[in-house]
Amino acid sequence: MEFNVGKCGVMHLGRGNGQRRYVLDGQEIQRVSEQKDLGVLIADNLKPSAHCVTVYKQASRVLAMMQRTIIYKKKVILLSLYKTLARPLVEYCTAAWSPCYQKDKILLERIQHRFARMFPELKFLPYEERLVKLGLWTLEA
Repeated sequence: MEFNVGKCGVMHLGRGNGQRRYVLDGQEIQRVSEQKDLGVLIADNLKPSAHCVTVYKQASRVLAMMQRTIIYKKKVILLSLYKTLARPLVEYCTAAWSPCYQKDKILLERIQHRFARMFPELKFLPYEERLVKLGLWTLEA
């Protein structure tokens, strides 16, 4: 199998790493600090923060699209769309990148907060009550 050197990258992990140069077919392989593999963004410090921010942005775009395009905001329709389009983005492959920092957990939970506020009749209830009424659970659970 031939490798495309332009698509290859070297990520150095750990503090004691010698950070050597790697050459393939006479070309130096570029050094990268982040690399996406199977949809999960992996950073050289192995912290999931960069991936959490990426997922948050994707899910926010989905929620914004739902807010703009759906005229009749019926509970059944919005729940189906949320469970089909937004929630899988947040839950995908969490065994590999599970957020361990509180700031990452709060960031991802904001997606569900935004969705729960899309219903005018639930807007003024506490977050936990909104989740019960919608039949959802927190993302941390």
